[in-house]
Amino acid sequence: MTTVASTPPVALAPASAPVRFARLLLSEWTKLRSVRSTIASLGLLVALTLGFTTLLTSLTVSQWSRADPNQQRQLMADPVSTILGAGFQLSQLTVCVLGVLVITSEYTTGMIRASLLAVPRRVPMLAAKSVVFALLVFVVGELVAFPSFFIGAAILHGKAPVSLGDPGVLRAVIGGGLYLAVLGLFALAIGGLLRHTAAAITGVIGFVLVLAPLAQLLPGSFGKHVHAYLPSEAGHLIGQAHQRPHDLLTPWQGFGVFCLWTAVLLGAAAYLLQRRDA
Repeated sequence: MTTVASTPPVALAPASAPVRFARLLLSEWTKLRSVRSTIASLGLLVALTLGFTTLLTSLTVSQWSRADPNQQRQLMADPVSTILGAGFQLSQLTVCVLGVLVITSEYTTGMIRASLLAVPRRVPMLAAKSVVFALLVFVVGELVAFPSFFIGAAILHGKAPVSLGDPGVLRAVIGGGLYLAVLGLFALAIGGLLRHTAAAITGVIGFVLVLAPLAQLLPGSFGKHVHAYLPSEAGHLIGQAHQRPHDLLTPWQGFGVFCLWTAVLLGAAAYLLQRRDA
């Protein structure tokens, strides 16, 4: 009589536990720091900001005697906005480009499929990516804003002295990093909406550099309000120590408008991320 050997029971694999948000943050940080474009863009941000701050504030001092008296009074009333504006005017484009690349590069390489396979819930993945990127840009932005301020303040000292202890100055310098962080999220949101690098970069640059001059051509009060509530025009007010007479928004109100623009675009990007195929 032959005995049939009993087959040992097969242990079923436990159901995979949901991925915790802390693990998502670590995953997104690993992806962000391992990409060359991150180091290159942030390095370019530092170099351009410090370089343009030195160059433009030096030109301001050298041409002081030929400047219009109204411009002189405006600069002396709020030197910090001139200093930060000189450094960030063009260097902010590096953050725009990096914010787009953070998400569109995953679509270009196909990595987005692996990311969504590991994290089926798409919105937490986008949220983790946004948090990590915003924190990184904020830290780097502050590491650039403070040296930029001290360089510009030293150059302008003979014409328009300013220090961190002056009213609104510390908030304005910290606001430089806040502005860059939200600008990076703004660019990331547009990248998530369009999913195409060239189109998204064009769209972000259009918002930041092109729409504001066009809005100024609109007639009357309507044009002034449209210009004031554009994302970058409202957002950069946080880098001013005081509200200027022609500004429709205070620095914090302008920053709030910029945050609202960014939140709406991120919400739209999250919605389309759930609805569209990767």
